[in-house]
Amino acid sequence: MIAVEDWAEIRRLYRAEGMGIKAIARRMGVARNTVREAVRSEAPPRYERARKGSIVDAVEPEILVLLKEFPEMPATVIAERIDWPYSIRVLRDRVAELRPLFVAPDPCQRTFYRPGELAQFDLWQPDALIPLGFGQADKLWVVVGSMGFSRFLAGWMVPSREAHDVLGGHLEVLRQFRAVPRLAVWDQEGCIGQWHGPKMVFTQAFQAFRGTLGMGARLCKRNDPETKGIIERNNGYLETSFLPGRRFDDVADFNRQLTSWLVKANQRIHATTKVRPAEAACEDRGAMLGFPAVLPDVSWRFSTRLPRDHYVRVATNDYSVNPRFVGRRIEVTVTLDEVVAHCEGTEVARHRRCLAKHQSLLQPEHARVLRAMRVEAQVAEAFAAADVELRDLSVYDRATGVA
Repeated sequence: MIAVEDWAEIRRLYRAEGMGIKAIARRMGVARNTVREAVRSEAPPRYERARKGSIVDAVEPEILVLLKEFPEMPATVIAERIDWPYSIRVLRDRVAELRPLFVAPDPCQRTFYRPGELAQFDLWQPDALIPLGFGQADKLWVVVGSMGFSRFLAGWMVPSREAHDVLGGHLEVLRQFRAVPRLAVWDQEGCIGQWHGPKMVFTQAFQAFRGTLGMGARLCKRNDPETKGIIERNNGYLETSFLPGRRFDDVADFNRQLTSWLVKANQRIHATTKVRPAEAACEDRGAMLGFPAVLPDVSWRFSTRLPRDHYVRVATNDYSVNPRFVGRRIEVTVTLDEVVAHCEGTEVARHRRCLAKHQSLLQPEHARVLRAMRVEAQVAEAFAAADVELRDLSVYDRATGVA
C-alpha cells in the first residue's frame, strides 16, 4: 500500500499536469496498476487491521436467544444465564451492541416553540432548610416557570403544596413574566390535575384560575420527560448555580435572593437559543395574553363561628380574633402572607401568616380588648350585686293627698 503523500502526488500529476499512467509510474517508481488504483480511488489509502476475535463471539448466539425473548434483560442476568466466567465489562459492551436489534427505538426530537405559545411550570424543592420561626425549619417548595420560546425563568417559594399556595405562587410567576402564556404545561400535581385514562381532569381550583386568565393547560403524561424538559433543566440549573453557598432567614428572604439572582440569570446567553432570555422575552410577551381586569382569587376562604376562646384555626395554628365578636360568624381569608378575618364587612383580625406549626398567635390589640371586657364584666357584676335601698312609694301618695 502506498503512502498518502504518494497517493496525493499521483492524483495531482494525473489531474493537474495531465501526465499519463506510464509517465507517472516512471516518475514515482511504482507499478502502473498502483497508479491506476490511485487515480480511481476517491479516498486516501488506509490500513485496516483485521478484526481480532473476542471471547464473547462463542456465546453470542446464546445472547441473541435471550435478548430475542427478553429484550430488556440486564447484562448481569445474561451473564448468570450463560455462566459467563470472564469480565462483565466485555459482555456488557457486546450486549449493548446487540440489544438495539430487539428493542424498538425511542427517538426524541428537538422541540421548537413559537413566541407566546406556552410556558412550563413545576414544583421544585430546594435542599435547604428554611427558618419558619419559633425554632422550626423545613424544606419548602418553589413554583418555577419558564417561557418556551425565550426560556425566561421565574420562581416563587410557597408555604405548602396546597392548591391556594401553589396557585398563589403560579400567579407570582406570571407577574414576573408580565404576561399570560396561551398554554401552561404542568406535571400531574394533586392540586393541578391528573390523567384519568385518556382524559385530563383538572381540579376545580385550577379550572377557576386558568379560566379567569383565559389560559389553556396541558398535563404531562408519565414517562414523558421531553414534554417539560425545559423546566426540568432549569430546576437542575437552580440546584447547581443558585442554591450552593446560600443561607436564608425566612421565606421572604429566599424570594428576595431568588428574584435578584434571576435578573442576572436571565441576562446570560442561553446555551440552546444562543440569545439572552431577558431580550427574547420581549417577543414572547408580545404574543402572550394580557392580564384580565380582575385577577383570579387564589386565597383560601372559609366561614366559621368564633368560639369563646376567640381564636380561629388555620392549618395547625390558632390566630386571635377581636373577642367582642365571640359567637358571631366570621369570614377568614388566607393568602401567601396573611390571615385576615371579617365579620359583616368589618375587619376583626389581621395576622402575618405563621409557617411554623402548632402555635397560638395573639395580637396585642386583642389582648387589650379582652382585658377591657373583663373589667367591664367585673363592673357590671359589682353593680348587680350592690344593695340599693327601695323607697316606700306610699310617702308620695300621702304628700300629694292621694292617700
